[in-house]
Order: sequence, then C-alpha cells, then structure tokens
Amino acid sequence: MSNVFMRIILFFDLPSVTKKDIREYTKFVKLLKKIGFVRMQESVFTKLALNQSNVNSTMIELKKNLPMDGIVSVLTLTEVQFSSIEHLIGEIKTDVITSEEKVIRL
Repeated sequence: MSNVFMRIILFFDLPSVTKKDIREYTKFVKLLKKIGFVRMQESVFTKLALNQSNVNSTMIELKKNLPMDGIVSVLTLTEVQFSSIEHLIGEIKTDVITSEEKVIRL
C-alpha cells in the first residue's frame, strides 16, 4: 500500500422541490461534512484521502447513505493532479460604492 495522497471530488445534483427533497439534501450535505468533505462549489465537495484504502472506505460510506433521488458522481485524483486545477474567475461585480467622501450626492 503506497502513501500517495489522493483527492476525492464529489459532484451531486439533488432535487429540491419538496420539503422532503430539502431534508434529503441537508442530510446528505451534513454527512459529507461529517466524513471529511469540504465544499469547493455549490454542489461540489472534496476530501483528502491518505491512500486508496481510505478512498475505498469513503466510497462504502457514500454508497450506504446515497439520497433516494438525484445524481452523485465521484472522481478520484492524485494530489498532484488536483493541484493542477486552474480556477477561472470572471469579473467580480459589487453594488458597494467605495469613496473617501463622507457624503455622496446623487
């Protein structure tokens, strides 16, 4: 068993129409956080795994607790592959007006 750090990236798309759907979503997100996942984006979570054995045990836990509806996809990468992710960010828009003036006349 090698000591190559791995990253588990989990993508999910769950329905959120009914109260039951929202409860399932909340329960699933709480489980992800409990077993060590952190949010990358709205429906994308990641977890550091010490080795393939850790990945396998995480997969078993996920399969036992899958939501009834929706889609969950899992991708496993080495830490080197994960570190090559490029984050592309568009223009940041804000409604905050920054000024050193005490009064702004409109």
